[in-house]
Amino acid sequence: MAHSDAKAARPLSPHLTIFRPLITMVMSIVHRITGAALYFGMLLLAWWLVALASGPEAFGTVDRFLGSWFGMLILFGFTWALVHHMLGGLRHLVWDTGAGFTRAARNGLAWATIIGSVLLTLLIWIVAFIAR
Repeated sequence: MAHSDAKAARPLSPHLTIFRPLITMVMSIVHRITGAALYFGMLLLAWWLVALASGPEAFGTVDRFLGSWFGMLILFGFTWALVHHMLGGLRHLVWDTGAGFTRAARNGLAWATIIGSVLLTLLIWIVAFIAR
């Protein structure tokens, strides 16, 4: 049996403090966070639907909350999370086809996900306010 006090000559596990964050690392983490945010955002949708079915008073309460600056901020964040998660899913779909694995393609898809999610979210909200 090997001596238990002998130090093993093996590398330590890499940690975020050792590596410089890569854009693909950040996108992986953000994709998971937006997935969790969408889970909780569905509670807002359920609240809205239950209030809609419950009558004008219940719906008015939800409408006042979601129409407030705080509610709009939450809805804006939910919209961004939805768009970002969708674009991240499309990025993974591209990878599932076997394409986009070069360093330039990976980074390009990651940046396209970030920029596209922000621009699409702004576009959705601008169109919504114009249509309102």
